Amino acid sequence: MLKIAWSETYKYALPEGHRFPMVKYELLPEQLLYEGTVCEDAFFNPTPLSDEFILWTHTQEYIDKLNDQLLSPKEIRNIGFPMTSQLVKRGKHIANGTYQCSLFAMEYGISMNIAGGTHHSFADRGEGFCVFNDVAIATNILLQKFPTFRILIVDLDVHQGNGTAKIFEHQSRVFTFSMHGERNYPTRKEKSSYDIGLPDGCNDAYYLKTLMYELPRIIQEFEPHFIFYLSGVDVLQTDKLGRLGLTKQGCKARDKFVIEIAKINQVPIAITMAGGYSEKLSDIIDAHANTFRLAQEVFF
Repeated sequence: MLKIAWSETYKYALPEGHRFPMVKYELLPEQLLYEGTVCEDAFFNPTPLSDEFILWTHTQEYIDKLNDQLLSPKEIRNIGFPMTSQLVKRGKHIANGTYQCSLFAMEYGISMNIAGGTHHSFADRGEGFCVFNDVAIATNILLQKFPTFRILIVDLDVHQGNGTAKIFEHQSRVFTFSMHGERNYPTRKEKSSYDIGLPDGCNDAYYLKTLMYELPRIIQEFEPHFIFYLSGVDVLQTDKLGRLGLTKQGCKARDKFVIEIAKINQVPIAITMAGGYSEKLSDIIDAHANTFRLAQEVFF
């Protein structure tokens, strides 16, 4: 059974003027239910993750600032959202959602979070609409729980996973693979285990050829026990912030390849949605929904 993390806190964290495209977290579950891709019992409601586990990734000083709402104006600007206690609570729900997804993935082969993929958050600060780094948090919990695990983070959001790269720069049991727009945010890139910077306007053929060559090689050489996949749809040509040129069909082919290669290699995979900023909300919802449709098609 496909298990999907979703909480009411995903919906209402931001003031009205900042909701687009965050409204996708409300509409995506409705779309999946409406079209029959999943049933109500597919969804589970993650509780907020305790600070004890978040501390394995983020610093005490940063967590205290968030909990007490003491971030400086500059720190808040770097995150990009008005800072509220509700936003912090939301991040803790999302982090636990991604971790719980990892446990369900080990049981069923795959699991998905309606939110997550907040890869611009560093150990001591947030950036780029990211407060906590949910995938890094879940990865560190798994590393503690399973001392022999090797974990592959496949980050195909259009922006480099700079926070994730920095957090794991000295961790040999984690391989960070980021394939992103070279000229896109962040201006200053960190060093992932393996980075591929793509040119502006990169089309389906170039993108898929690159991915289909590199990812199997990484899996063969690193031999991961688990995969986290950030499936951002900001690679679409229609995306306001993306700068790449993928069609919706190309984005779907990308997701199908990643999901299938995980199944073929019998590596559990947990998927987070990451970014998506197309002008038309329907393009964002449909592209994200494709990832869930494919998970059902390939695994179940």
